[in-house]
Amino acid sequence: MCIVTEALDDAAIDWLAGHARIVRGSPASAEFAAAASEAQALVVRTYTIVDDALLDRLPALRVVARAGVGLDNIDVAACRRRGVEVVHTPDANTQAVVEYVLCLLCDALRPRLFLDRPLAKDAWDDVREEVVGAWQMDELVLGILGMGRIGQRVAQVAGAIGFHCIYHDLLEIPESARHGAQPCGIEQLFADSDVVTVHVDGRASNRGLVGAPLLERLRDDAVLINTSRGFVIDDRALAAWLGTRPGAQVILDVHDPEPFTHGHPLLGMANAHLAPHLASRTLTAMANMSWVVKDVAAVLGGAPPRFPAPLR
Repeated sequence: MCIVTEALDDAAIDWLAGHARIVRGSPASAEFAAAASEAQALVVRTYTIVDDALLDRLPALRVVARAGVGLDNIDVAACRRRGVEVVHTPDANTQAVVEYVLCLLCDALRPRLFLDRPLAKDAWDDVREEVVGAWQMDELVLGILGMGRIGQRVAQVAGAIGFHCIYHDLLEIPESARHGAQPCGIEQLFADSDVVTVHVDGRASNRGLVGAPLLERLRDDAVLINTSRGFVIDDRALAAWLGTRPGAQVILDVHDPEPFTHGHPLLGMANAHLAPHLASRTLTAMANMSWVVKDVAAVLGGAPPRFPAPLR
C-alpha cells in the first residue's frame, strides 16, 4: 500500500496503481489515518513534513518518495534510522527553474510595456522615453550563490546571453561544469555582483545565510533573486537593507513559511516582489517529478532505487 499526500501527474498515479494499492490523503485526513498502519510507501511533494512524529504513525513504512528535488521537508536521518529508504527526483525541474530565473532577470533588467489603445505621436514618444533599460546584460556581473545542477545551468544560459558570471559554492566545481563562471568567496560575490541569484541546498547551515553582513556588501542598485529556499534569507535584514535603497530590487519565489502571512516584513515594499513558489511549475517538470513512483516500485520490489537521497 502507498499513501500519496499531495497531487501527482495522472499518468504516474496510473502507473503506480499497477504496482501498489494507492490511498490519497493528507496526514490530517481520515484516509491517511485508516491506511497508516499498513502503508509501506509514502509519496509527498513540498508541504508534507516527514519527521519522527509522522513516521511513528507509519510502522510498516519502507520508502518515502519526494516528488521533487529538495529534501527540506523530510528528516532523512530519522528515516534511515528506521530502515526507511528516501528517494527523490534530482534533475526533474532544472530546465523549468532555469527558464524561470531567466524570466526574472528579464523582468528586473528589461522593462516592458504593452499598449491596449492607439497613442498620439507625443504620447508614443513619451512612452519610448520612459521605458528604457538602464543596463544590458552583457554589461553586468551575475553572481551565482550555489553551483549545483541549477546554478551550473544558469551560468551556461546567462553566459550565453552575455553576463560575466561568478559563483560561490562549498564544493570544488570542475572547470567543465562552470561554463566560464569564475569562483570567488561569498563576500566577494556579494560585493562584485550586479545581480545575485541564490541556488543553495537545504542544509541547516544555510539557514539565514544571507543576512545583514552580506546584504551590506551589495551595491545600492543590486538585484537579488531567490528561487532556492526561503529560510536562506533573513527577511527582516533584507527589509531593512531594501528600505534604504530604492534603486535595488528583490525577487523572492520561496519563503519561510509558505504561505507567508500579513506580518511578512517585505509586504508593501515597492521594490520587493514576492511570487508564490512558481519556479518548477511547468507541466513537464511536474510530470517529471511525479515519476519518483518508479523508485517507489523498485524499493517495494526489493531493487535498489535509481535516485536515493544523498547522505550529508
